[in-house]
Amino acid sequence: MTRHTAEVVLVGAGVVGASVAWHLARRGCRDVVVVERAERPGEGSTGRATGGFRVQFGSAVNVGLSLLAREELAAFPELVGGETVFDPCGYLFLASSDGALTELRAAIGVQREAGLGESREVGLDEIREINPHASLAGVLGGTWCPTDGFVRPLAVLGGYLDAARRLGVEVRFGEEVVGIRVEGGELGGESGGGGGPRIAGVVTGRGEIATRRVVNAAGAWAGGLAAMAGAELPVVPERRQVAATRPFEGLPERMPMTIWADDGFHLRVRDGRVLLLRPRETAGESPFDTRFDPGWLDGLIELARERVLALAGAEIDPAASWCGLYEISPDRHAILGESPDVAGLYFANGSSGHGVMHAPALGLLLAELLLDGQATSLDVTPLDPGRFRAGRPNRAPTLL
Repeated sequence: MTRHTAEVVLVGAGVVGASVAWHLARRGCRDVVVVERAERPGEGSTGRATGGFRVQFGSAVNVGLSLLAREELAAFPELVGGETVFDPCGYLFLASSDGALTELRAAIGVQREAGLGESREVGLDEIREINPHASLAGVLGGTWCPTDGFVRPLAVLGGYLDAARRLGVEVRFGEEVVGIRVEGGELGGESGGGGGPRIAGVVTGRGEIATRRVVNAAGAWAGGLAAMAGAELPVVPERRQVAATRPFEGLPERMPMTIWADDGFHLRVRDGRVLLLRPRETAGESPFDTRFDPGWLDGLIELARERVLALAGAEIDPAASWCGLYEISPDRHAILGESPDVAGLYFANGSSGHGVMHAPALGLLLAELLLDGQATSLDVTPLDPGRFRAGRPNRAPTLL
């Protein structure tokens, strides 16, 4: 076994972990080791993301995260390097009930207060102009933000990893964490106060890396990693499936993401195929099972053809469809900051399906927490890891 030391060990080389690594290195903290059990980039949840990006959220902190992320994504080639990763094609929410429309309207008020000025309510005539392919049968109205759009998840991931490496970060693939060494105090004691446990090292299949600070960026597997250190992290996996059509030219590539808010059905066009999504899920053999279940497709193409008449000739390609994992927190908001159980253990977890879009902001904010002791770019109190024990979960509209 070999031994190594690092100022920070970062577990997980998905897009959130890669963002944290680059933001740390950009600030001058370059004695950073990233360990990832996969053999190559993009084998986890990042490579299975559909690439949607929106600022239209129903909670102020999520709007703030998106605004921070959007600024960085728009300047990605100049700031980080690599290619253009963001295309503002817009997001269109459609409501077919008074309840859904009321929630969408309330969310616009939250967005205004949090600094988003572009989102607005739209009526049926404007909806027809924004997306003439969407059927308006039963639709009462909706909301629209033209500066929402799409990102390229693997390009974002690759850009961050390449830039971090150029600045001196060491990234190790094919190296699984098998233990976290903690010293001092009793597990469950006060962290950071001298009497409680604190991080001492990370043990992988190749040896131990001595460190005083570990960042958990393990995505859907984050809860198990935290447990290795004796810390509690309420993050669980949730299977999400995506149906891809066979190559199809009947819809434009830059059609806005269109979401029927009442049941969550939504679609976009990517690489010449239409991606169809709905929240109805089927159980795998385990919570971490990412094999696609063809039974989930039942009735989906019929629903899609009702909602988008141009899909009348489209067919689903089961071989091109896939299943990924969301990392879900109890309030479906990210968990960001130092563990209340173990000093030196930091969380960047629980984004609940928004990890790719919020990765730039989460990396920036966690770098501030690590290097400055506080986040200054955004108030991250709503994301505090101790909020659930304190009875302070975030509350937001169920649609957003």
